[in-house]
Formats: sequence, structure tokens, C-alpha cells
Amino acid sequence: MAEAQLQQFLDKVRQLNAFVALSEADPILREALRDCSDHHAVVALARSRGFEIGRRWGETDPPAAAGDNLLAAGCPPAGEESITVLVEQPTWRLERIHSCQASSPPGFWYDQSEHEWVVLLQGSARLAFDGEEHQRELCRGDSLLIPAHQRHRVAATDPSPGSVWLALFWKEACGG
Repeated sequence: MAEAQLQQFLDKVRQLNAFVALSEADPILREALRDCSDHHAVVALARSRGFEIGRRWGETDPPAAAGDNLLAAGCPPAGEESITVLVEQPTWRLERIHSCQASSPPGFWYDQSEHEWVVLLQGSARLAFDGEEHQRELCRGDSLLIPAHQRHRVAATDPSPGSVWLALFWKEACGG
């Protein structure tokens, strides 16, 4: 581990420890922490008390210039996503998808004619699949194959700096 990463890790541990100590000393804060339903609510509560605990260890701020860096582009507005086609061929395409607090509209389901393989490069997300009782939670580095016509929807993505996906779409090869 490089010294800069070690310092980032130690700073996050210090902030987490201070936030825990404060929550143990303040019954109102402890109750508010208990009422948090997800990671983002805990991060927002900690931020309201002056602690920055949201960045996952090892994550850095994206570089300022986009260039060829998949994490460098600015975050879209809350509730939106931006899609960039990186490479496209007749039978497949590769997209970069950047989501910010995005979710599918109520009642909407993707029902794609293409297969989709996604990997989450930054952030986290929750996806719902038709017929599955529980949503799937994805974190940075997780990948998922979504067969054509498997109905699914985006339940939630991270707030700024957002969730960044790499998505490969393709159709079955035609039989001869």
C-alpha cells in the first residue's frame, strides 16, 4: 500500500471512530443512525455532523481531464444518467453509463432484445428482476449477465459522484 493510500485509510478510520464515539454519547444521533435505511443515509447523517465517511477505501477523486479515463467525466444531475457509446460493431456495442441517484420510473421494466453484461466500475447500485423477491445489490467490481428479455429495472444508484457502469450489449448469432 502506498503512503497516500495508507493515510487515506487511516483518515477514514479516524473519522469513523469519531462518528461512532459521538453517536454513543448522543442518544438523538444514535436514534437517527438506527433509523438509517442504507449506506447513503448513514453517509449523509455523518456529513451533517462534519464527517466525510462516504468514500470507499481505495477510491480516489476522478482525474480532471476525461481523455481515455472512464471515471473522469462529470456526474450527471441527480436522478439522471448519461450514456456514451465507446465502441460499436454490427453485432455488439460497448457503453459507459454514468448514473446519479437514478432509478427506473415506477412500473417501468427494461425488456431488451439484446444480452447485456455489466460491470460496476464506481459506486454501488440495486437492480430488481421480474420474478425475484429480493433486489440484487452491486458494489464496485461486481458484474452481472442479463439475458435478453429478462425484465429488470434500476432500483437505485449512488448520489454524486455516482455509479459508473461498463455495459456490453450483443444479440445471439443467427443460425445458418
